[in-house]
Amino acid sequence: MNYLAHIYLSNNNKSIQIGNFIADSVKGRRYEEYPKGIKIGILLHRQIDWFTDNNDIVKKSKRRLDGRYGHYKGIIIDIFYDHFLAKNWNDYSDIPLSEFSQEFYMNLKDNFDVLPEKMQKITPYIMEGDWLTNYAKLEGIRRVLIGMNKRTHEISQMHLAIHDLELHYKEFEQDFTSFFKILCDFSAQKLIEIQNKLNKEI
Repeated sequence: MNYLAHIYLSNNNKSIQIGNFIADSVKGRRYEEYPKGIKIGILLHRQIDWFTDNNDIVKKSKRRLDGRYGHYKGIIIDIFYDHFLAKNWNDYSDIPLSEFSQEFYMNLKDNFDVLPEKMQKITPYIMEGDWLTNYAKLEGIRRVLIGMNKRTHEISQMHLAIHDLELHYKEFEQDFTSFFKILCDFSAQKLIEIQNKLNKEI
């Protein structure tokens, strides 16, 4: 899953949100260097990624994509799923997406010094471009895909994936809806397990 889903699945806990946000930049056991709440977010992020990568619905979504994307298919589907979460946000949260996004941006500002250097570099772009809110728009997804293609030195061809999204839009949305329900259940259970495990280690 991409940024919005990971943040959403953090149970409205600011520390867990930060951990979930930075997790891809924290390798191995380096998560142990962070405060407990951020540790939980990092470990939860890893569980969410594992579950997503091994889920049959997600695999079906990947097969809908053109073969040109190779191993970047997973990243593309993560972005597509964030689009559908943003588009259908009112089905999942009582807090408006714009308000949720602004609260998270403030959380990033408050915890900027904790972010790994890589995430410090990208955070201003996320906030200035209001990425989380703009995921709800196809144009917002188009810009993200163009940016991702540039970050891969145009090897990924991800900018072309907007056409795949438009071509199979209903099917991707159905995939997301089916998958996100079970992901929410999985994430809630894993959050409890991670919290219990860390509590025993203290």
